[in-house]
Amino acid sequence: MKKFISAMLAFCLVFAFGTTAFADGISFSAKSAILVERSTGRVLFEYEAEKQVPPASITKIMTLLLVMEAIESGKLSFETEITASEYACSMGGSQIWLEPGEVFTVHELLKAAAIASANDACVALAEAVSGSEEAFVNLMNQKAAELGMKNTVFKNCTGLDAEGHLSTAKDIAIMSAELLKHEEIKEYSTVWMDSLRGGETELTNTNKLVRFYKGCTGLKTGSTDEAGCCLAASAERDGMELISVTLGSPNTDERFAAGRKLLDYGFANFAVATPKPPEEELRPIPVSHGTSDFAEAVFAVPETYLLPKGQEGLIEQTVILPESLEAPVEAGTVIGRVKVTLNGGEIGGYDIIAKETVEKMSFSAALKILFLEAISTK
Repeated sequence: MKKFISAMLAFCLVFAFGTTAFADGISFSAKSAILVERSTGRVLFEYEAEKQVPPASITKIMTLLLVMEAIESGKLSFETEITASEYACSMGGSQIWLEPGEVFTVHELLKAAAIASANDACVALAEAVSGSEEAFVNLMNQKAAELGMKNTVFKNCTGLDAEGHLSTAKDIAIMSAELLKHEEIKEYSTVWMDSLRGGETELTNTNKLVRFYKGCTGLKTGSTDEAGCCLAASAERDGMELISVTLGSPNTDERFAAGRKLLDYGFANFAVATPKPPEEELRPIPVSHGTSDFAEAVFAVPETYLLPKGQEGLIEQTVILPESLEAPVEAGTVIGRVKVTLNGGEIGGYDIIAKETVEKMSFSAALKILFLEAISTK
């Protein structure tokens, strides 16, 4: 009977929220969603992506980001010991049941926050970074503004429901991409099970995709009465990393189904390619009135391009260089360009720069050259 009631409740929730079907063949139950390729920032799919909604524990992505930045700056280390305050221990919801005065390292609290979504661990970390949760939340909002998260306002570092605590799928994708720049976070976000207190406290990842989705790199779940079930999921295959954000699904199964469908869509239809510079087409450029007759050229780093899957091998490159240059030519100066095309249409390009400085010929420079030549012939 209980199973029947649970099934009926799940059906009613899906019916109430509705399953939305899209022209791309995707259908899922969520209030808003977005799919982004991380390296290029390209949006592959979006639905109500700028709609403000409660983000629940997906909020912790920003908390984790600021902790990782504090470690990178030297303010904290993974082995820094943190003593739990009474306030941190008072948090409800998901937790590791910290006791006032209990000591954990940053590494251990990161495990608790990233794997088990522990609210008490997040507040303890926030206090270690900024002295108080209030000061840390100010830092969260400053970082959100810096990243261009225009529709996000944080009221706490945990994601517990609070009036005015809002974000969007688009903004969550932005902070997710920023967090994923810190490769160390994947040592936490990809862990399925771990433990604390010598094995007494078990940690199980709230993100089932970590265990069941190929290439999953994280990232964070969230669930409250106001927010519904939310998921920021990231996965990497064949050099392409995708970020899927779905907010307001009616239950956990629908949340993971929505995230999986978006990721599947991205991997099935897109690929990334970074063209290899055509070294064989690069030549020294003649220089007029310079201390050297030629300027050596080198390629700048090519961009990465997001393409329809199967077209990676169709990229073509055209080297564009001047016939000559006029001295002086400073090292690093842009002296040419590589045009990148796909199916005859230009999709981008990258610079060709001077490898070394070629000074303008002067009387003193000419004497120096003659002197060096005289020495070399002896």
